[in-house]
Amino acid sequence: MTQPGLRERKKAATRATLSRTAWSMMLEQGLDAVTPESVSAAADMAPRTFRYHFRNREEAILDELAQQHLTLADQIRARPAQEPIWDCLLAVLPPAVAQMCGDRTVFATLMRVIGDNPAMLAQNLVVLEHSRLSLARAINERTSTEVHTATFANLLAGAAVTAISTSVAHWAQSTTDTDLADLLTSCLTQLRRGLP
Repeated sequence: MTQPGLRERKKAATRATLSRTAWSMMLEQGLDAVTPESVSAAADMAPRTFRYHFRNREEAILDELAQQHLTLADQIRARPAQEPIWDCLLAVLPPAVAQMCGDRTVFATLMRVIGDNPAMLAQNLVVLEHSRLSLARAINERTSTEVHTATFANLLAGAAVTAISTSVAHWAQSTTDTDLADLLTSCLTQLRRGLP
């Protein structure tokens, strides 16, 4: 795989800085405090830099999480070639998602903001759909030599993303004492066995 050049790395670093700044402002001051101007000022950048990288504050707040979602596909690709796909998903997704979400109290704040704001909800759905598509491509690459088709890859990726969002929602709402990795493992295992 070709490594990104200096310009691409600088762009990615700027984007990550703006996203982290927007995320921090949302947590500390609330969603209304997050504007292109306030984020840019806090990051010591021009507002036009924000607008070059992001269409709106919702995209900026969720971008780092979105980038982490996209790494799930790369982790699937890195697993042993002969590993069955369900074993692969169970090995990769629970620990990766738990690391991605981090502190439950912090993530619960994000979930409340998403639930209370239609624009944040819409952007979160975009993040999940991009995650599903990237997972589907990785699953298809691993299973295309078997009897499975692209339809299977899309269905399995959709089920995996549903398991992720369901587990995260229950975990963030403190409706369970089970840690997130174990909760997601349980959800994926239930899907693998087939729901009653």
